[in-house]
Amino acid sequence: MRLRILGTAAGGGVPQWNCACPGCTGARTNPAWRRTHASLAVGNHIVNATPDIAEHVETLRPADASPERTRVMRVVLTDAELDHTLGLFRLREADELEIVATPTVRQALTRGLRLHEVLSPYADVRWRDLTTDGEVALTEDVHVRAVPVSGKRPRYASDEASAPDWVVALRFTDRASGATCLYAPAFGVWSPALGDAMAEAGCVIVDGTFWDDEEPRRTGISSRTATEMGHLPVEATAERLSRLPGRCLYTHLNNTNPLVDPDAPQHKRLAELGVEVAADGMVIEL
Repeated sequence: MRLRILGTAAGGGVPQWNCACPGCTGARTNPAWRRTHASLAVGNHIVNATPDIAEHVETLRPADASPERTRVMRVVLTDAELDHTLGLFRLREADELEIVATPTVRQALTRGLRLHEVLSPYADVRWRDLTTDGEVALTEDVHVRAVPVSGKRPRYASDEASAPDWVVALRFTDRASGATCLYAPAFGVWSPALGDAMAEAGCVIVDGTFWDDEEPRRTGISSRTATEMGHLPVEATAERLSRLPGRCLYTHLNNTNPLVDPDAPQHKRLAELGVEVAADGMVIEL
């Protein structure tokens, strides 16, 4: 199973257009600091359609390949957040758009964002249900299963009913090789189900939005802590990740996270634990 990490930033990217924090200022000065919205490619499926979807698709095309019209786009969603779904509207040029999502997420996008109504005049929109009690075959060999993470709803869907699968982690399995990967770019609770899924995976790519719990309040971006915003901070998860048998990487870094700076001392602490920070464009072979 081949994974390509397309982006590694939280909402707004790095730099964020309306921010002058040290991370954003550093990214404007040093292009190597820049990060696009968190996304992942598994075969010909893209996980989460971010505002950077067009740039992400371009990175998947070999440099010497002739441009060809992409007839079918396949996207798997972890949630219904705007940062993970706005890119769907940029895929209208495809003849067919296949979206794999939980019924809860599908309903939010259909009712709240009117996605099917807006896109259907341009492309044939097809839905496949992502469930927590079975696998969906993405290809003959690669299957995906949803692991419930939280019932956190997007603000635009605040009137929708509560459900445990508003946010899920994705467990990918290559049935030919037996390789497994767990992708969880956002979670605020280390649940038993999530912990079990991590322990079984050969590669774990997880939420690294904030370094510590007070970061959002200290930097002035929110009155809530990281956990209250639905993100367990790196300080609370790093040692637990270090005890897992598989390779572990952080993604979904906020612009305020000191890990945005490649020379920040926090990188050394993670390296001592054997935990990595994912980079845009990184390829992982399992």
